[in-house]
Amino acid sequence: MRTLRFVLISLFCLTFSLAAVAQQKLPAPRPCSSGDYRLLDFWVGDWSLTWPDSPGGTPAGNGTNKISRTLDNCVIQELFEADKPVSLHGMSLSTYDQPSGKWKQTWVDNSGSYLDFVGDVRDDGAIFTRDAKDKDGKPIKQRMVYKNFNKDEFDWSWERSEDGGASWKVMWPIHYTRLSKAKVQQREQGQKKTPWYKQW
Repeated sequence: MRTLRFVLISLFCLTFSLAAVAQQKLPAPRPCSSGDYRLLDFWVGDWSLTWPDSPGGTPAGNGTNKISRTLDNCVIQELFEADKPVSLHGMSLSTYDQPSGKWKQTWVDNSGSYLDFVGDVRDDGAIFTRDAKDKDGKPIKQRMVYKNFNKDEFDWSWERSEDGGASWKVMWPIHYTRLSKAKVQQREQGQKKTPWYKQW
């Protein structure tokens, strides 16, 4: 009887120990790896940008945009570059704010701009909106619209409303085309600079 009791207790302890070890080996789930946190995944990648002469005054041109996930998938980072005919370099950080159920984005650039947006991601695209003022101090609304998606292309537009959002005017439309891996490597090699210790 004692032998049986000893065996049962040993088996129980062994099972408990194995369960504890298995739990220790399982990685903790990352909080931003699923659900609403992944709704902007369509944007992640390297993109070539083109736009026509725009109603907002931006002349026709082109640029690039590199979008990546960072901070354990909790943040989407944007690196925007346009050199000709306008010189605009900027970046944004976007994240899903669970308490409000909204996306939040902050944009800064080499012109000194700081813009903050609140966004919704839907089945047919995404819209990020903010309240602002025009040059005369009149309240206006501004928004970014992501739309017209297929696998490797979509359209983005910068829009403005002077009637509280009842109607919108497109100020700057941009067409996104995804860059192939070869194009990305070619661009990155072209951007490499000679190390400082080899410059003299």
